[in-house]
Formats: sequence, structure tokens, C-alpha cells
Amino acid sequence: MLSIKNLKASIEDGTQILKGINLEVKPGEVHAIMGPNGSGKSTLSKVIAGHPAYKVEDGSVELDGKNLLEMEINERANSGLFISTQYPTEIPGVNNVEFLKMALNSKRAYLGLPEMGDEEFKKLCEEKMELLEMDERYRVRGVNDGMSGGEKKRNEILQMAILDPKVSFLDETDSGLDIDALRIVAEGFNKLRTPQTSAMVITHYQRLLDYLKPDIIHVLIDGRIIKTAGPELAAEIEERGFEQFIVSR
Repeated sequence: MLSIKNLKASIEDGTQILKGINLEVKPGEVHAIMGPNGSGKSTLSKVIAGHPAYKVEDGSVELDGKNLLEMEINERANSGLFISTQYPTEIPGVNNVEFLKMALNSKRAYLGLPEMGDEEFKKLCEEKMELLEMDERYRVRGVNDGMSGGEKKRNEILQMAILDPKVSFLDETDSGLDIDALRIVAEGFNKLRTPQTSAMVITHYQRLLDYLKPDIIHVLIDGRIIKTAGPELAAEIEERGFEQFIVSR
């Protein structure tokens, strides 16, 4: 389970962005965080990932009882955290499959498991690519190198499939995607859902949630969660916008 308690964080000049976030995400659940630009949605995922631009002032973030905030960035990933970013980084010259194999074996070493060999990894990779209906091009290309926005997001879903994290953060995965690319990426994510894994989806719009169908939706305004409800909240936001929550404060 992911447990976030009273999380407060600021940027370098001392401006506080997160002002006491409290959340619990149980295994099997998909939560969505919605809010206008500048509300702190992406900051939340970056702080949890360990981005150096943010200073944690108070609170804790625990994954299965372990405080992620006390870990180095690579430890957080190896402990079961996955962050899908709004703008995936291109790494020219680094083969996509080799990168995935290195990341997986780093996690296995951290967990005390033996390294996965070439043949076993090749089989795993083929299984996941078939599940996600991905073609062979992804095997030979550099990490996100020369890929379209939709291809990059789909490649991140492949990374998630290989690494099998406990909790995944999808930070504005729908950004820049047309409706067909969005559907393909969402279908890939849905195929990976299990009762043991959970996810946090960060978005402005209902259209992504129409495909992912979250269990719980939170509204984040000015660094605070001001409303939590079921999936029906997304339709309310689509119809009336975020202004209703800002005015009510």
C-alpha cells in the first residue's frame, strides 16, 4: 500500500507547492488526481520520485511500510515505484531492450534475486510486447529516440510491464496524444492491471479516465486535496470545471 501523510514540499526559493497531502492507495486500486495548471499535480509525482528541485518540508511517503523519502532515487524504483513522465527522455545510442534488461536486473539485484539471462529476458520481452500489441521496431530502437509522442508513451507502458512495479504514477500520459494513440496507451495500461498493483493517474481531462476507469478521484487545488469521490466526480469536473472548487474554498 502507498501511504502519503501530511506531505509538504517547496521549491528552491522557499515557495511551498504541496501543503499537506494525505492519500492512501491500496493494492488493486487506480486513483486519479485532477486539478488546474499549477495546482501541484506534477510536483507530487516528482517529489515522490526524488526530484532534486524540490525540498520535502514535512510528512512521509511509505510503500509497504518503507519511507520512500529516505531512499535514493534508484532505491525508490527498485522498491516498486514507477513514474511515467509527461515528456519521456530520449537516450540516443542506448538500445531500448538492453536498457530494460539493465533496469530489470538492477531491481532483481536489489531484491536479492539472480540476474535474468539473455534468453529468459528475450522471452519475457516478447510476451509483454505481444500482450501490448507492439511490433519489433521497439526492440531495435534507442530509448524513446525519434519516437512520436504516442510511441514514447507506449514504450513507457512496456517499461512498466517489464519492471512490474507495485505502484505506477502516470503523469499526464494523455498530453499531446490524439484519440487513437490515447486509446492504444490506455488499453496497454489496462492489460497490466492486477489485484496486487496500483496506480495514480495525473490528468486535467476526463477523456483519459473514460478508458482507465479509476476507482477514486481526488481534486488538487493550490497544493491541497480538497475533494475525494468516486468516478462520477470526473464527469462533474468535465461539466462544471475546477472553478466550482476554487470558489467554494
